Amino acid sequence: MPDQNRQEAPRRIHMRYRGHLGQARIFLVKMLRMFIYQKDWIVLPMATMIAGLVGFVVRDRFFYSMEGTLVSALALACVCIWNGCFNSIQVICRERDVIKREHRAGLHMSSYILAHMLYQALLCMIQTIITVYITWAVGVNYPAKGLFTPFYLPELCVSIFLITYAADMMSLWISAMCHTTTIAMTVMPMVLILQLVFSGGMMSLPAQLKPVTNLIICNHGLKLITAQADYNSQPLASVWNTLFSVRYDEFSITVKVGQVLDYLNNADDPAVEEIRKTGITDAELYLKDNADLEISFQEIAKEITGSQRVPKNVTIGDLAERLSADPDAEELREQPLTITFTPDQLIRMVGEDDARNYILDKTSEAAKKAEYDYTAENILRYWWIMICFVLVFAALAMITLEFIDKDKR
Repeated sequence: MPDQNRQEAPRRIHMRYRGHLGQARIFLVKMLRMFIYQKDWIVLPMATMIAGLVGFVVRDRFFYSMEGTLVSALALACVCIWNGCFNSIQVICRERDVIKREHRAGLHMSSYILAHMLYQALLCMIQTIITVYITWAVGVNYPAKGLFTPFYLPELCVSIFLITYAADMMSLWISAMCHTTTIAMTVMPMVLILQLVFSGGMMSLPAQLKPVTNLIICNHGLKLITAQADYNSQPLASVWNTLFSVRYDEFSITVKVGQVLDYLNNADDPAVEEIRKTGITDAELYLKDNADLEISFQEIAKEITGSQRVPKNVTIGDLAERLSADPDAEELREQPLTITFTPDQLIRMVGEDDARNYILDKTSEAAKKAEYDYTAENILRYWWIMICFVLVFAALAMITLEFIDKDKR
């Protein structure tokens, strides 16, 4: 009996760890030990420094304008991609020989990948908390209220985590394909550049390359963060800022009188309607310092009215209608009119606040994009896309490792 018990003991130990979950637990514990003793924790201070640097740069841009939000969202998405790639780019290829021996001894690759998914998920959660906290601490002005909950930051954490985790699983697959850490680290910069170029936030892409962006994590991550920052409700400030910076520069344009009349007869435009109401005397007074003005409003008005003095009630609209209806004024309509002006004159004509609001409203309306709408449908769709990336790359890593025995290295 004692001999029989000694023979059965090894078999009971072997049976204890034969299941998929048992193997996954063993490897998960192993990875946690490696996190401590092989200094895999180094990725956490790296994530802290990157988040601090990016947060310091974008804190005065994020949530303030369309351009600033787009650039900030791209920077934050790149932080997620960077963190995820560095988490797992070497974890499989550095122990490839060990995995090969374990696989021949009965290791289930599904268990091994499951252990990595659990470990990397924990690592990505910690990095997400670090990233959001550090960017908030350096001054990024995050909104208080979220779309699904009363708080914005937990919802942002979900987005940051999913983007980081998707990039992590992508690098896990790359690590499974690479035979050495040298190859993996050589491939990684190319992957990062591919993610950046095809993100859609840095440069516009040719139409034939647009379908490729659907396979890029950074592209969907950028759209997710931009939509969550409520991009479409913010002003497009670049046009106004550019106009304001050259407000005292002189510009000259030469047009035909007929072109001006056609513009002034467009009564459907509220801005034109205001000009039409301006009296001839007031218009002449405003434009009298313009040395390049070749046609005098007053002289034209005198010719049309047949009077040497212009009645005070004659407006630019009246003059435009009479000239357009007069068949004898064709020669006058073909005469060139050179106007020199500064943006400051145009701004003062309508008022600085009104001009600024008008330009911001019109340019913002033109720059809105449906994929950046801050709606529950949009956010949930991008979250689901990130989850699909995670599952697909994890499955590809598992399938790749199933052929590890054919490695002739």
